[in-house]
Amino acid sequence: MPENNHRKHKTSRAATRPKAVFVVEADHFQQLIDALRARAYQVIGPTVRDNAIVYDEVTSVADLPIGYTDEQEKGTYRLQQRGDRALFGYTVGPHSWKKLLYPPVLRLWQAVRNGNGFKIVPDQQKMPKLAFLGVRACELNAIAIQDRVLLEGAYADPNYKQRRDNLFIVAVNCAQAGGTCFCASMNTGPRVSGAYDLALTEILDAETHLLVVEVGTALGLKVMEDVQHREATEADKEAVERIVAETAQHMGRTLDTTDLKDLLYQNTEHPRWEEVASRCLTCANCTMVCPTCFCMTVEDVTDLTGEHAERVRKWDSCFTLDFSYIAGGSVRSSAKARYRQWMTHKLATWVDQFGSFGCVGCGRCITWCPVGIDITEEARAIRESSTTTSPTHKLVIEK
Repeated sequence: MPENNHRKHKTSRAATRPKAVFVVEADHFQQLIDALRARAYQVIGPTVRDNAIVYDEVTSVADLPIGYTDEQEKGTYRLQQRGDRALFGYTVGPHSWKKLLYPPVLRLWQAVRNGNGFKIVPDQQKMPKLAFLGVRACELNAIAIQDRVLLEGAYADPNYKQRRDNLFIVAVNCAQAGGTCFCASMNTGPRVSGAYDLALTEILDAETHLLVVEVGTALGLKVMEDVQHREATEADKEAVERIVAETAQHMGRTLDTTDLKDLLYQNTEHPRWEEVASRCLTCANCTMVCPTCFCMTVEDVTDLTGEHAERVRKWDSCFTLDFSYIAGGSVRSSAKARYRQWMTHKLATWVDQFGSFGCVGCGRCITWCPVGIDITEEARAIRESSTTTSPTHKLVIEK
């Protein structure tokens, strides 16, 4: 079974991780935000807007979703009050960090008329230094997946690289699991692992409210010099392990990944694909909220005067007819073919391409599907009634 233990993104930071664990009282947490802002980072973190927890600029602890949690189920998302002062008492909202590293709309270049021709003007946007505050374990693995797709290989995405190289990550271990979470099944959580600068675990009870801070890089250690803290005790460290272990035992979903790639390859004509297609709206919600999907399209536009033109990259989805359009029509014109393409890519062909699953178990695709289609349920249904009609992996073109 492939593991989603991704290699660390290569930056100029120290490669070795300092072995330091501190404790910061909740009353002093503002100092971490201030320390990052003092280093010219724009701090992006969770905040409440439009009855959801979304990622936006954070300048104060008061901007965080204090005392909020989220209720998530198939096609259901609701915010609720926890009755306490938890800073990170939720799971994940509709936004992923992808929107900041791989923007939904990005102008690649523009051109202006120059006599009888056009002059190409490269789009040289100066990117701010970003600090992500509150990155969950599943999301950290999603960033690592996008690093592999967009940075490794012969051609790296320069826009993604510029954003990624200037990134400071403050991760958070999950103290509760959501109703649609299955990161434990994907080996991507709930404990943070991988490339982070600092990792937090919030400990909150009737008597204490503190954050245990694990240092991941030399830069993270430097930032902590400006934050009031104490050394973590063995009891503090044990509390972190206990919280994470309890969270892992309360996942809202599970997904059996045993031989999953081969299972899907061998069942390309399973009747379950027809059943799920009868419910799927092909609305692309699942791909828009997914933290790893990277499908895009490129559009060229011009103004009415013909003096100015632009090339723009936009998010796209394999659920749209145009995405697989070639001369003569769309390769995948049915809902069955498009859903099968998406799920098989996430859980099978992605492994062949990039060495890991393309799913990190965040559960967003389940929560934000208008008709409540559940990828774990679909995989289980195919496993329980496997037809093994396709003994080898083959390209299926269906009208």
